[in-house]
Amino acid sequence: MATLLDGIVQHSVTTPRLVASVLERPADSATSTVVFVHGNVSSSLFWQPTMLGLDSSVRALAIDLRGFGDSETLPVDAIRGVRDFSDDVASVLDSLGVERANFVGWSMGGGVVMQFMIDHAERVATATFVSPVSPYGFGGTKGASGELLAPECPGTGGGGANPDFIAQLNAGNGGNDSPASARMVFRTAYVANPEAHAEHEDLWVESMLMTATGEDNYPGDSVAVDAWPGFGPGGRGVLNTMTPDHYNVSGITELASKPPVLWIRGLSDAIVSDASGFDLNFLGQLGVIPGWPGAEVAPPQPMIEQTRAVFDSYAANGGEYTELAWENCGHSAHLEHPKEFVEALGAHLAAS
Repeated sequence: MATLLDGIVQHSVTTPRLVASVLERPADSATSTVVFVHGNVSSSLFWQPTMLGLDSSVRALAIDLRGFGDSETLPVDAIRGVRDFSDDVASVLDSLGVERANFVGWSMGGGVVMQFMIDHAERVATATFVSPVSPYGFGGTKGASGELLAPECPGTGGGGANPDFIAQLNAGNGGNDSPASARMVFRTAYVANPEAHAEHEDLWVESMLMTATGEDNYPGDSVAVDAWPGFGPGGRGVLNTMTPDHYNVSGITELASKPPVLWIRGLSDAIVSDASGFDLNFLGQLGVIPGWPGAEVAPPQPMIEQTRAVFDSYAANGGEYTELAWENCGHSAHLEHPKEFVEALGAHLAAS
């Protein structure tokens, strides 16, 4: 059972697709509902301070995706992109009787919300994205339009995960005795200033350690390819849901109904960036991974440029978006600037 902050309650919601864990900050007389979707190697636990900070008239719900948190561990069909996750969210909301809501997606969860927008535009009142994965996926593309580097998508998907990190997750290691432990990964990748997060760091580490591992979950499977670095995405598991052969949500630009979008990111983000420390092509360019074939063949992915280009097109086609890029902020704006984040989200909701 997850560790809950005062004011948060947990529900087990049985749907035709899965048994899902849902956190709720109830509202006495709710005037709106906000649905929070977490990112990879995390869970709904990460949303608790934000949920508690919202106006008391807002009903806040945070859903654990399959294989994360306290939700049921089920296989992830990566051939469908992130649709297993977005379909799960829809089924949970159906079971709760929530027809329409405001959505907040973090990292991979941002991609889930974009897919949900494509499949259920009428159910999305507003969308807020916190350091979202590029609309063209993670790795394997170039340029603002997300041009595919190679059909085999070398260097993307389940084979790109750090095996030491997976071993630490399997061992339940929440300590700091290994640079690949959940705690050290949180400190080095999730936030810009880890010293500021001592109060709840154990909770964030607990959340990370609840991630189901294996070829059907995190990180997923891989296949051998001839091109550097020698592997490409398989069809199962979490990381393969975001490879460019399986995932492309740039179609949000063509929605007939376009909810207002708020995009919040940190200028020191180590994960989603035009120079991401998790992009194998960028690591190859730095010499961290030997044998890099050069920028003509394997350039780093311009993740921020791609997201902005899609949102610019979204606006040009009748939508609207606001971008907030914060100093002294890494991958987790809702944790790193909690007051400013709640204020920005509240203003976004009020303006809709």
